[in-house]
Order: sequence, then C-alpha cells, then structure tokens
Amino acid sequence: MKTAKLTMLFCFVTLLSFGNISTKEKEALKDLYNSTKGALWRTTWNLDKPVLEWYGVVVKDNKVIELNLEFNNLRGKIPASIGDLVHLRHVNFFRNRITGAIPSTIENLKSLQSLNISFNMLNEPLPNEIGELKSLRQLKLFMNAIGGEIPSTIGQLSHLKTLELYNNQLTGELPSTIGDLINLKEMLLSSNKLSGKLPSSISNAKTLEKLSVFDNNFFGILPNSICNLIHLEELVLSNNAFYGNLPTNLASLINLKVLLIGNNDFKGELALLKGQLPNLKQFDFVNVNNQGTIATLDEEEDDN
Repeated sequence: MKTAKLTMLFCFVTLLSFGNISTKEKEALKDLYNSTKGALWRTTWNLDKPVLEWYGVVVKDNKVIELNLEFNNLRGKIPASIGDLVHLRHVNFFRNRITGAIPSTIENLKSLQSLNISFNMLNEPLPNEIGELKSLRQLKLFMNAIGGEIPSTIGQLSHLKTLELYNNQLTGELPSTIGDLINLKEMLLSSNKLSGKLPSSISNAKTLEKLSVFDNNFFGILPNSICNLIHLEELVLSNNAFYGNLPTNLASLINLKVLLIGNNDFKGELALLKGQLPNLKQFDFVNVNNQGTIATLDEEEDDN
C-alpha cells in the first residue's frame, strides 16, 4: 500500500512538471513543427515526448519562454498560432528557409525581448503589429527578401537597442518615428531600396552608436541634427544620392571610428575631416563614377 502511494505521488509530481504547459501552447508548437516540415529538421521533435524534451524549446514555470531553432532546416511559413506562445521572451530562427510573412498575431508576444529570423526567405512586408512588441530589445531580420515599407509603428519599440534589416527589398522612406527609438544603439539598413531624405528626427535616437544606410536610394542634404548623435562610432552613408555640404558640426562627432560617405555628391574639403576626427580608423569619401575612375569630391566646386 505504501509503495502504491509513493507511485501515485511520483506520478502526480511528474504531471505537475510536464503536464501544466497549456494545451494552447503545445498546439502552437505542433503547428510550427507541421508548417515548417518538422520531420525534415536537422534535429526534430518527438511529439509523443514531453515538450521539455523538444529540441530548442525552453520551458520555465510551465511556460514556453524561448525557441532556439537556428540552423535547423525549417522550411515553410510561420503559423499564425505562434501568437499563442504569449510567454515567449526569445525567438531565434536564424539561418533556415522560412518563407512568407511574420504573422500579425505576433502582436500577442508582449514579453518578447529578441526576435531573430535573419538569413531566411521572408518575402512579404513587415506587419504594422510589430510595433506592439513593447519589450523588444533586438530585432534582426537581415538577409531576407522583405519588401514594402518600414512600418511607422516601429517607433513604438521604445526599448529597442538593435535594429538589423540590411539586405532586404525594403522601399519607401525611413519613417520619422525612427527618432522615437530612444534606446537604439545599432541601426543597420544597408542594401535595400529605401529612398527619400534621412529624417531630422533621427537625432532623437541619442544613444545611437552605429548607423548604416549604405547602398540605398536616399538623397538630399544630410540633416544638421545628425551632429547631435554624439555617441556615434560608425556612420556609413556610401552608395546613395546625398548631396551638398556636410553638416558644419560633423567634426563634433569625436567618437567616430568609421566614416564612409563615398559614392554620393557631397561637396567641400572632405579630406580635412580625417584630421578633425581623432578616433577615425576607417574613412572613405571618394566617388567611383560609371567609367570606373576615382575622383575625390573635394575637387568639385561648391554651388553656394
């Protein structure tokens, strides 16, 4: 009788340990498995075993808080039911073959701190609902084929520190709400099809350390307010259509280590900048024209 009671107690403890993950969360995980061809994953799941034993799934207090499935051959779309994993803090799907869109149901993930779906095949616009991820600190979606505009709701991510959207097909202007990202340290938007002028509101992101918009279709005069970004260490503006004189106070950005402004139409004695920026280690201001020759921009006459 005593043995039977101990057995029942053990079963009860086991049930508490493995059985309290909600049915809704478990079904959402199964949906992810099925929609991304889980049977073909490098490390697959045995759906008959407890969720705690599923590769890449981190459970705490009977809640799914992390999905770490990088380099795991996920193929297909992220199901809408991912929004049912409401306790997620970290999602890492780096280097897979995920297609389609980030579902709008992602707005339910209020505790999400990092989202990495880089090096995949996402090919639809970012959902406006991405602005609902109020706890997000890292957003890494580089090396996909994401089109459309950057939603203005991105400015609602007030805790965001890292924004990496380079090597996509993003179009349109950079929303002025980008300046609302007051904790942002890195904004990497290179190799897209973004256009328009850099919004002056970017100066409100005062903690910014790295700003790269290389290889886009930005144009116009660089806003003077960019000189307020006193923590900038890297400023990469090459291969756009910026023109005119650089801001007069650019030399006040004394923390700059990398300044790449070539292949634009800036004017003035650009070569002098190197001597005015004491920490500069990488500096490029030359323009390679269509004939393949190199011309320093400070040889051009100032229109003013």
